[in-house]
Amino acid sequence: MHETDEALLTRLRGGDASAFDTLVRTYQRDLYRLAYRLTRNMEDAKDLAQEALLRAYRALPRFDGRASLYTWLYRITLNLCLNHRRGRPVEGMDATDGLADPAPGPLDALLGSERQAAVAAAIASLPPQQRATVILRAQEGLPHRAIAEILECSEGTVKANFFHAVRNLRARLRTHGAHEGSDAMR
Repeated sequence: MHETDEALLTRLRGGDASAFDTLVRTYQRDLYRLAYRLTRNMEDAKDLAQEALLRAYRALPRFDGRASLYTWLYRITLNLCLNHRRGRPVEGMDATDGLADPAPGPLDALLGSERQAAVAAAIASLPPQQRATVILRAQEGLPHRAIAEILECSEGTVKANFFHAVRNLRARLRTHGAHEGSDAMR
């Protein structure tokens, strides 16, 4: 049986020693996945996800419940990752992680890896808010409302960020010949 966030919060605030273990088991995988997509480094992602859980635990007295526990944890993780990335060179980000590749042929495999590299570079070059919006929407599959809570902005801002990110990605990929250019070879 899956414990509700409200019950988990009650246990955490009540000092239940096993509640933190439940928090880790429930959210660590999702937070790691988000951190990995933002940092592209397994060790950094592991450390950042753990740090996010520890910071959330320490900040519980200040958690007011306006956002869901899930979006609050995502926000903490996102902030840690953005702060971490400021001190590091931008590494490639693969926007196609976890997505099915509809083109199975050998030429498609070659073009696919080139396309993935171009998409990764294009996403990495987006402004931080647009990059976070694309990752949360396209890779994590979160709805606009949840993204708005995580990024602490309105749904309209999320939609605008996503629109501008997609437009910027298309422009960057067209410049590099990666957007729809491979379709002409089929």
